Amino acid sequence: MLRPSFQVLSRVCAGAALAMLVALGLGACSGTQVLNSFTPNSGYTRSTNIVFDDATGLKLDVYTPTNARKAPVVIFYHGGRWEEGNKDQYEFVGQALASQGFVAVLPNYRLYPQVHYMAILQDSAKAVVWAHQHIADYGGDPGKLVVMGHSSGAYNAAMLALDGEILKGVGGSRAWLRGMIGLAGPYDFLPLTAPDLRDLFGPPEHFDRTQPVMWVDGSNPPLLLIHGENDENVYVKNTRSLAQRVQRAGGPVTTIIYPDLSHEMIIECLSTLYRNRADVLPNIAEFVRKVTSAPAPASG
Repeated sequence: MLRPSFQVLSRVCAGAALAMLVALGLGACSGTQVLNSFTPNSGYTRSTNIVFDDATGLKLDVYTPTNARKAPVVIFYHGGRWEEGNKDQYEFVGQALASQGFVAVLPNYRLYPQVHYMAILQDSAKAVVWAHQHIADYGGDPGKLVVMGHSSGAYNAAMLALDGEILKGVGGSRAWLRGMIGLAGPYDFLPLTAPDLRDLFGPPEHFDRTQPVMWVDGSNPPLLLIHGENDENVYVKNTRSLAQRVQRAGGPVTTIIYPDLSHEMIIECLSTLYRNRADVLPNIAEFVRKVTSAPAPASG
């Protein structure tokens, strides 16, 4: 089930973190801006506001580890209930991935009500096409692409991994994807009752086609699905449902459920402030290394 908001809320205004904020004159909590303020700016190069789709003017940022050469590439889609959010809020995610030796690509995509869900997925797919064509210029290997997202961004990543027609429709191929990582994603969230979501995913007679679980056929790239048992925004049953469908279809999937993590903390654990809270980043890094070191799919 989906709750009304997917906004990432930081909880850093406590204990030692609060003391650091006061020392820096930041005062109160300011969401991901606070997490970004503690993000190291060494060990990687950040290339910002690269236009990846001329038709819409959408832009992305690339985080390249120092001396990267043919490195695995992780394309990260932000959350925000498909209605809000921006790549600039997730500098801490780009740094986290770069710290593991991966080239991180953080694209924007158009948001509701400007567009509806299929346009959002097409925007997400175009970022993959851009990476396949250009990421070698930034130290990445176009043959080692992994898509990743948090919350509604995990939905975007899952749909690219499960419905091969989306990438095909923008000149790409699902065979380019070596893996997909979903953090607290909505994958099985019918019935839709919120008016904005009904409009976003409408018309109602097609609601079933908007659900990632409905596209499982066993031919997906490997999935890593991570969720917190304490998630009150996107219930953990979404991850369990998708994992069960993929397993029954014979597809590759790994599931990690953290008993004490909330919807926000799953992504905040990638920040330097909370990286020791749980081993989310090490698990992501292990998965990326495993799937990108395996033989590439033979077919397109």
